[in-house]
Amino acid sequence: MALPANRRLSAKAHAPKKRNLRSPAFDVKVFLDSAGLGRKLVKFRAKEIIFTQGRPANNVLYIQEGGVKLSVVNASGREAVVAILGPGDFCGEGCLADQPVCMATATAISATTVLIIEKIEMIRMLHREHEFSDRFIAYMLARNIRVEEDLVDQLFNSTEKRLARTLLLLARFGTPGQPQRLLRNVSQEMLAEMIGATRPRVNFFMNKFRKLGFIQYKGEIHVHDSLLSVILHN
Repeated sequence: MALPANRRLSAKAHAPKKRNLRSPAFDVKVFLDSAGLGRKLVKFRAKEIIFTQGRPANNVLYIQEGGVKLSVVNASGREAVVAILGPGDFCGEGCLADQPVCMATATAISATTVLIIEKIEMIRMLHREHEFSDRFIAYMLARNIRVEEDLVDQLFNSTEKRLARTLLLLARFGTPGQPQRLLRNVSQEMLAEMIGATRPRVNFFMNKFRKLGFIQYKGEIHVHDSLLSVILHN
């Protein structure tokens, strides 16, 4: 027997509501910008060591603010800068491939904020969150391409071109978003170590770039688009 209309409305009003069991959408930016289970935010002062070459590799680091210098020291004590990283970059990812120790020393080159992600948490997120996994894989592929380009640059290009390319990369030309352009805490010694040249040689070309208007250099380095002409010129 059908219920009267008022009874049907009353029954509908008192019926239990269905619960939304779907979890909220995963936000990569929120994950990388905040602390949580298996990850913590740490601030470092300029020149403070973040991790050292030879120590156990247990974490992946994501740089939120500032900059990080990666350097290696050989058996005779000679140091070489292998990379300068900035906001949005990862480091320490070797632990994901069971690398037992850190292959380089990471040093903050300015006030730097780093998200330290435990290896087990990083692996869990890579398996669970496809958006995060896609972003990390894209970063690692781009970094691998960069390493190959660095090797070709080191083998075949002149000191002048290597220096110009390094300055443009540090200023983040060619990357999405507004280029950084202004380089702080990047010394001539650091540039010499990165391109495999002597400091006097770097000083010579820095002065040349300044006279040609490619850079402004008074303690801080301001990189102009025109520096690209050094690389494009045969």
